[in-house]
Amino acid sequence: MSRRNRKYAVPGVNRGMQMFKAEVMRREGYDVDPERPDDVKYEVAKELGIPLEHGENGHLSTESVGQIGGKIGGSMVREMIRLAQQQLVDQERE
Repeated sequence: MSRRNRKYAVPGVNRGMQMFKAEVMRREGYDVDPERPDDVKYEVAKELGIPLEHGENGHLSTESVGQIGGKIGGSMVREMIRLAQQQLVDQERE
């Protein structure tokens, strides 16, 4: 899994998204370094039994890589939906 340049729809949100990922994965029970939240993928891979290593991982199948990313991204999306729903409830109360 190579590191790619993420392009967010809102400029300047990079740091906030990294902090969000760290917080969500910490709540999921992972040990996350807030300065390196992308490294949680190695812990997720280990839990799933996928031999992800630092550097080149061309030997991994698309399915295996998707399992790792899906676990992380799925957790983040669930939390974003929960936050949006809470925001809607809060707006209705005003």
